[in-house]
Order: sequence, then structure tokens, then C-alpha cells
Amino acid sequence: MRRRIPPRLTDRLATATLYLVSGAFVVLLLAFVGYFLYKGRSELDFRFLTTAPAFSTAGGGIGPQLFNSVYLVFLSGLISVPLGVAAGIYLAEYAKPGRLTDFLRLSIETLSSLPSIVIGLFGLLVFVTLTGWKFTLMGGALAVTILNLPVIARTSEDAVRSVPASIKEGSLALGATHWQTIARVLVPAAVPGIVTGVILASGRAFGEAATLLYTAGMSSPRLDFTNWNPLSATSPLNPFRPAETLAVYIWKINSEGLVPDARQIADGASAVLILSVLAFNLLARFVSRLLGRRFGGTRT
Repeated sequence: MRRRIPPRLTDRLATATLYLVSGAFVVLLLAFVGYFLYKGRSELDFRFLTTAPAFSTAGGGIGPQLFNSVYLVFLSGLISVPLGVAAGIYLAEYAKPGRLTDFLRLSIETLSSLPSIVIGLFGLLVFVTLTGWKFTLMGGALAVTILNLPVIARTSEDAVRSVPASIKEGSLALGATHWQTIARVLVPAAVPGIVTGVILASGRAFGEAATLLYTAGMSSPRLDFTNWNPLSATSPLNPFRPAETLAVYIWKINSEGLVPDARQIADGASAVLILSVLAFNLLARFVSRLLGRRFGGTRT
């Protein structure tokens, strides 16, 4: 007879394996972040974060590129978050099993698996050529929205479905309509999960490069940060201007090498990009916990 492994030993082996895998991810992340912070430590100062690139001479910064990245995330979030959350609520609460719902889910899964370079080429055709906008920040934001919608929609659906059925039934039993239950009970309770989806989508948008090469462009006009008129060509708030983001700038300066300190600038920009993503994730999780306590009545 085959000797059975004791259940307690099996549990310990599984637990140890999970700890090892989790530890490997942590070590890999720390090594990755530590490497770029070490390589870019000489460039991490206020001047580097606020000044514009210096072409053909050393000592340039990444100020406009950093602003363009943040502004792009903001614009894409204005479009993708309402649409993605609405799609998740529809799939969780209104969609009935059938061919239409299956087709919608297939479409979402297909969009989520499309390579970003394909989305970039689609954006080049639609948001650059057909609209006549040429390379613009808005075109890049719309292209990134296509990348973000599947993530936000699926995480929003899962977050709404994860709310205990007793909460929904209690709201309906008290006389609330279906929409009132969704708006005042289910969505507030699902806020932490929805924010997690927004975090994942925003992090991808912040570090995206391939899509933006074909939509937002690889150059930026000289911006006047004292001009806040969004209709002005030199205003940083103008969404219909070319906008080189931080990720695109890292690729460009490494591939073209236009300045003598290109490697130092690329290392510093990479460190800033990683720190920005980490800071955004930490801030978003903090906001998620506050919203969870405020609306969900939980202490996560």
C-alpha cells in the first residue's frame, strides 16, 4: 500500500511553499527598486524634477515629462473610471445569462489581452489620423483608456459581486429600489475593490510607452507653467498638444543618445517613475481604506 502523507505535514509543506513564493516576489521587487534607486541616486533632486531637458548639453531634467505623465493618468481616469465602473455594475447586477452577456465578457477579455502596440496603431489610425488631431495628449489618453477599461470593468464587477448577499437583501427588504441599493449600499461597500482596479489601471497608464509613441508623440512644445489657459498652445493644461511622457522619454533618450549624460538621465528618470508608481499605489490604498471605513462600515 502507498503510504499517505500526514495532513499536517502536507499543510506545512504548502504553507512553506507559499511563504517562499511570496518572499521571492518581495525580494525581486526590492532588488528591482533598489537597483534603479542606486543607479539614479545622483539625479534625484529638485532641479532634475522641475527643469526641462537640455538638448545636446548635459544637466537636463524631466519636469515636463513628469507633468505629462500625471496629466495623462488624470485624463484617462476621467474617461475610463466612469465607463469601467458602470460596465462592472451592469455585468454584476443587470446582465442576464445569455449570448449577449457572453459576448460582452469575451470582448472584455479580448481587449485585456491585446498588446499595447496594437492599441497604439489603432490610436494612430483613429485618434491621430481620422480625427485630424495629430499627436496629442488627448489621443494618448483615449488610447490608454482602451487599455484600462477591461481591468476596471472586471475588478468593479468582482468587487460588487463580493458584497455579501445579505446586505443587498436587507436593503431591498427595507423598501429600497434596485438602483438605490446599488448606489447607496453595493457600490460604497465595493469601493476598496473598485479602487484596487483603478490603481492597477493607473499604474499601467503611468508606465505605458508603446501606445503613446503612436498617439501622444515623442516631443513636447516648450511649456509655460505660468499659463493655465487650456486653449493656449504653450499651456501645460492644453490636452490637444503633443506630450512626451516619462516612459517615452526614457525609451527615447536611451535609443537616440542626444545628450552626453543620457544614461544618467535615463537612470534618474527610471527611479522617479518607480517611486511615482509606488507613491501612487500607497496613496490610493490609503484612500481606499478611508472610503471603506466611511461607506462600507469596515475596518480594512
